[in-house]
Amino acid sequence: MDKIKEILNHRFSFNEDIFISVKSLLIVIIAIAVTSILLNIIRRFLTRKLDSEDKAKFISFFSYMKWFIYVIIFLVTLQSSGVQLTALFAASAALLIGVGLALQTLFQDIISGIFILLDQTVHVGDIIELEGKVGRVEVINLRTTRAVTIDNKVLIIPNHLYLTNSLYNWTQNGTVTREYVTVGVAYGSDVEKVKELLLQAANEQFGVLKVPEPLVLFMNFGDSSLDFRLVFTLNDSFQAALPKSDIRFRINELFKENNITIPFPQRDVHLYNS
Repeated sequence: MDKIKEILNHRFSFNEDIFISVKSLLIVIIAIAVTSILLNIIRRFLTRKLDSEDKAKFISFFSYMKWFIYVIIFLVTLQSSGVQLTALFAASAALLIGVGLALQTLFQDIISGIFILLDQTVHVGDIIELEGKVGRVEVINLRTTRAVTIDNKVLIIPNHLYLTNSLYNWTQNGTVTREYVTVGVAYGSDVEKVKELLLQAANEQFGVLKVPEPLVLFMNFGDSSLDFRLVFTLNDSFQAALPKSDIRFRINELFKENNITIPFPQRDVHLYNS
């Protein structure tokens, strides 16, 4: 028994003020183990009646909070078992400042991840656009969000970018989105015929919804052309580039068949004799 007490009271000293005993280490390990078991019981109790989607969100948020609770338990247990945390923090102040600066972005990502789950800005399966990159969200992790682009490339997004950049969520209100293509025709063209051909190109395209109907907007009298916008609705915005490309092909074909010219930029130069 005396031998066991001697082992438990054995101290690992770093200097005169900073030391930790074997007993303190065991208390910390037991406290964290008990806390982990209790947290798992609480998580199961709170999620037992949630549906699968809400349950996944809660578990993700709970995993963030769990690490914060572990740190609190760790520090409180050390202090209660006699470890001088004040002296430890004072001795490692310079190191902690350096580590804090190095981990600043990491903490930003973690906090941003918590905000994403709380305000439900982004969900798994959403199609998002950030800094000109478009992808379908696959996983929202502690520090990053994993998305897959239309080219099947994996896009890893640090979560803090959601707070520092404008985020476009294409599917927040559903997968149906309004898309458009623009085209310019030569001055003197029959604008009613142009409108008819643009609507024909949209209505013939597979995937374009009939309700709401496609429409044509006369946008502007441009420098070299009359500018039109063909607006239509798709039920899969993630694949929007393909039908938009097909519609442009069809517009070009219809314009050629009906002698509608798509002009190139041009300038008139006048020369005067001095």
